[in-house]
Amino acid sequence: MGKIDYISDSDFNDKVLKSELPVLVDFFADWCAPCKMMEPWVEQVAEEFVGKLQVYKVNVDENPLAAASYQVMSIPTLLIFKNGAPATSIVGAVPYKTLVEKINSVLEEV
Repeated sequence: MGKIDYISDSDFNDKVLKSELPVLVDFFADWCAPCKMMEPWVEQVAEEFVGKLQVYKVNVDENPLAAASYQVMSIPTLLIFKNGAPATSIVGAVPYKTLVEKINSVLEEV
């Protein structure tokens, strides 16, 4: 079963940039309604892509440095990292199908 870990500014580099697997980072805030809309889809992706994709959540109110370093201006923003660099992003609430298509496009890149 896929699980989502919450990470902070202090462990962002180790968990995301040094990951062997591609990483989906969900930048969110507790007060953000669209973030709450995306939450079940992010959880479903974590389960669907076990062993292929690591999924983390970053609370932007508690961890402003990671969000600022990747110019996260609105939330939810989902960044997909591959080989230590952002490969693609999703800003705002999107359908589950769109989320999966973006993930698959990164996973299929050579």
